[in-house]
Amino acid sequence: MDTHYLDHAATTPMLESAVQEVAKRMSIVGNPSAPHAAGRAARAVVDDARERLARAVDAHPSEVIWTSGGTEADNLALKGLFWARNEAEPLRTRVLVSAVEHHAVLEPAEWLEAHEGAELVVIPVDRQGVIDVEWLRSYLDSHHSTTAVISVMWANNEVGTIEPVEEVAALAHGYGIPVHTDAVQAVGHVPVSFAQSGVTALSLSAHKVGGPVGVGALVIKRNVRLIPVSHGGGQERQVRSGTLDAVGFAAAAVAVETAVASVESEAQRLRTLQTVTLERIVESVPDATLSGARIGPGRLPGNLHLCFPGADPDALMFMLDSHGILASTGAACSAGVHQSSHVLMAMGYSSRDAASTMRFSMGHTTVQEDLDALITALPEGVERARRIVRA
Repeated sequence: MDTHYLDHAATTPMLESAVQEVAKRMSIVGNPSAPHAAGRAARAVVDDARERLARAVDAHPSEVIWTSGGTEADNLALKGLFWARNEAEPLRTRVLVSAVEHHAVLEPAEWLEAHEGAELVVIPVDRQGVIDVEWLRSYLDSHHSTTAVISVMWANNEVGTIEPVEEVAALAHGYGIPVHTDAVQAVGHVPVSFAQSGVTALSLSAHKVGGPVGVGALVIKRNVRLIPVSHGGGQERQVRSGTLDAVGFAAAAVAVETAVASVESEAQRLRTLQTVTLERIVESVPDATLSGARIGPGRLPGNLHLCFPGADPDALMFMLDSHGILASTGAACSAGVHQSSHVLMAMGYSSRDAASTMRFSMGHTTVQEDLDALITALPEGVERARRIVRA
């Protein structure tokens, strides 16, 4: 049976250029921190990767801190910035995050509140998942002197909505408050410039753009103090310890570089597929509705997150899987029990509708045949998933 991979938002197949880079570098022996010739050769690979990644996201090489992925980068940014600001100014205890953040941001913020004396403040969003900038403006007018850090994602991993990050950064800059953005879903899919964004720190992950799993980066301004989350050798600017993965970093840089180089043409290709596929889904399942921003500049290209009222999403996912169509519910699961999406709940959906969704995410391997297969299997799958709920 042919398979049709429509879960690129979870992870995307490695690009051939990244695969070749891994093969090319796998014979590296030296530890990049060692002073001998082999170590220096490995360090040269790390430094080259750092420079290439920095160019791709419009940053300075010294602003790139390598991590094991987006989750580590998010934790390092949120905790490190909070601790540094709170240590310098103990009255700064507030941590502001949007209501639709990935758990890699929400849970560190909740941990800071539970264990480090922080006060977590959630920024509300509208029906499309866009943060309420005027609410934030009003809040900061009253609480800027006690706010330590703000974190707003660049693009949402579930519904694909793109947030007004530059506007948030400009607003916070006026009060001297650092802003972090989780750009894991954005880098390589929409234009991202660290320098122009105005943010203090930006997280990214290689496997979302065709690089290896287990590699990411935190891009952070050079003059910003960050307290480490873990301690050891301090290999990355004395804030992130661990032996440097020269092979992984090289492959990650190539993947990001490749994705960024074709970001405009690929976005146009995916938006065409996105538009036509949505039209065909609504024709075949008339009560299906798109979640998040409308297709266009305010939404990630290739992201289709839909509500199928009354359908059991896990049943629908497995029914599609039986036809070789690999997609995601787009919401959190715990111990095998499906839960309503916190993103959709924050957007004002009922718990019933928030628990009846599927995410179809396209990427560099997606072709028309994949979407044809989806359209063929979807109506019957939705009906069977609804019968399970009614039974």
